[in-house]
Amino acid sequence: MGTFQPAEEREMERRKEEEREENGSQLPEDLEKGGRVGVLPEQAMERDIKNTNNQGDMHAAMLHRLNPTNPLRIILNGGVRVATPSPQPSSSGPSGHHRHQHHQSPVPRSISTPQQPAVINLNSKAYTDKLYLFLFVLHLILAVGLVGFLVFKGIHGLLYASESIKRKERRILQYFLPQVEVASLLSISLAFAWQKAVRLWPKFMVHFILWCSFAMSLSAGILLVCFQMPATEGVGVCFLVFAIGNGLYACWVSQRIGFCSKVFIKSLEPVEKFPDLNQPTYWMLGAGFLWMSIWILAVIGALNFYFPPLTIIVLVLSLAWTAEVMRNVANITVSRVISLYYLRGMQSNTQFCLQRALTRNLGSASLGSLFVPTIEALRILARGLNLLEGEDEFMFSCAHCCLHVMNSIFRRGNSWAFVQIASYGRDFVRASQDTWKLFEMNDMVPIVDSDITSSICFLTGVCSGSICVIVISSWTFTVHGGFTATISLLSFLVGYLMTRIAMALPHACVSCYYVCYAENPEGQLFDGTIKDRQTLLKLNREVVTTTPRMPHQSKT
Repeated sequence: MGTFQPAEEREMERRKEEEREENGSQLPEDLEKGGRVGVLPEQAMERDIKNTNNQGDMHAAMLHRLNPTNPLRIILNGGVRVATPSPQPSSSGPSGHHRHQHHQSPVPRSISTPQQPAVINLNSKAYTDKLYLFLFVLHLILAVGLVGFLVFKGIHGLLYASESIKRKERRILQYFLPQVEVASLLSISLAFAWQKAVRLWPKFMVHFILWCSFAMSLSAGILLVCFQMPATEGVGVCFLVFAIGNGLYACWVSQRIGFCSKVFIKSLEPVEKFPDLNQPTYWMLGAGFLWMSIWILAVIGALNFYFPPLTIIVLVLSLAWTAEVMRNVANITVSRVISLYYLRGMQSNTQFCLQRALTRNLGSASLGSLFVPTIEALRILARGLNLLEGEDEFMFSCAHCCLHVMNSIFRRGNSWAFVQIASYGRDFVRASQDTWKLFEMNDMVPIVDSDITSSICFLTGVCSGSICVIVISSWTFTVHGGFTATISLLSFLVGYLMTRIAMALPHACVSCYYVCYAENPEGQLFDGTIKDRQTLLKLNREVVTTTPRMPHQSKT
């Protein structure tokens, strides 16, 4: 055995020398590849060990990023990638045989995972209802052009027209313009006062608005009739008829006032968390006041233009649409702030929400402003006809048919849609349908169908308009009686529209309370107000005087 040991040592030395020669021959290749000069085998081994350790650290880091619900889903830069398992190497021995028994079936290259629910985008950058956005912008350009032309026409007639036209212009400026401008100032003051009062004393103001609107409209009608002029008597009769209907409505909804007051109180609670939430309403009121002041000058100029009645009607319709869009812009702004607070617990930037409402959601605001008042008015008329009982089956079958048609249209176009327009950036029709489906799924249709928030906001505007009529018509009758009827109508319109803009905030808060509850009834920010109401309705412990929705349906 000793004779073979030197031979083995010589063989080992020879192998070491060959390895040194091979390592030495690789040095020029390393230089060509940009490697470091003079790397010895021991250093190369240390480098290989470090690379191995780094790979192990990277593998451990990837394991830390594994999805906890599915270890094969690796989260990379916010995305999800399905890891492909590598095939198991064949190994001999007991351990290899044991692993082979556990992996007899071939491993697929990719593993299908259950689809995750789609994430709802709360910051959609798409413009909604682009057609109506284009129509409103076009209308606004034409309205500005028409108003500017009519103002120029009035000034030109005052300076360069004949003496008769100049006298007419001076008389209008002296006895027409001051009253209407004062009506604008009075209306914006009443608008601020109504909104502040509703926010401070919601329970009292619900009762007060119902009966104050009745008293003010009745007083305005009596006053106009007492002027004993044909025009004022006609306008006064309209006010008296409305006052009678208003009083009957106040008696009819007396059982709903308690629940409406609770919803007002609860829905206005988040307003305190957003000190600047009222700023969009202030901006809209300021813009409305400026536009109405210029608009009044255009009405004066229209009196010296061709077809004055037709021109004034066009101006009135344009003003009504513009003011309604302003109101709904404020509504959408407040709805986005409050709805994101209810649904996500977020405190949004009010200025950013206003900018979004004036750009991306302006088309939906224009569409809703154009059709919602008409749809709601026709629906109220159809529901009122179905309250009557008669022997003419044909007439009442037509009334029931009209009610079904209006209910179908109402599901596709209602004021509840503004909450989802603000939150998710949906089109008006889709938002209306989705919102109504939420109400149906959560058995909330009887509750929202009997809600009187819209009526309270409407009657607030009527009350302001009636106050403006009482003040301005009395002043006008004493200085120039011939303008009394015209100025009374204009002052009522200005007072109504300005107050409606101001009441956008409480209306939006109530709408968000209902819609967000329907979307997440188990939210921590909701109490048992709606649940208790549903329980009372189901147990028939409280009678809700809602209009029949089906033919010959009893009132529940």
